[in-house]
Amino acid sequence: MKTLNFPYLSLAMGLFLLIVVDRGSQLGSNDEPALPLLTLLITNECAFFLTIVGAFIGIKYLKSIDFKFSEKPLYTMTTVLNILLTIQFTLLGIRLWPL
Repeated sequence: MKTLNFPYLSLAMGLFLLIVVDRGSQLGSNDEPALPLLTLLITNECAFFLTIVGAFIGIKYLKSIDFKFSEKPLYTMTTVLNILLTIQFTLLGIRLWPL
């Protein structure tokens, strides 16, 4: 696989892992999350690193084409969505962490 295609893969996997963490953190009938806390935190952290690498590779490629967004609009949107998912996983990790 070429590194250039990684942002597409990280976006798809990041969205899937976001659904897993979101559904797994919902409380069940006994007021416990559907997935154990450690599983949620590890999944969230892996998804964070996956999307931040996708965002980094996307920004690096966009920089190489001098940020001409009209040349690769889908790639630009994928990179922006990876950045937004990275922020979402950061906030979700802070929310999941017990204080």
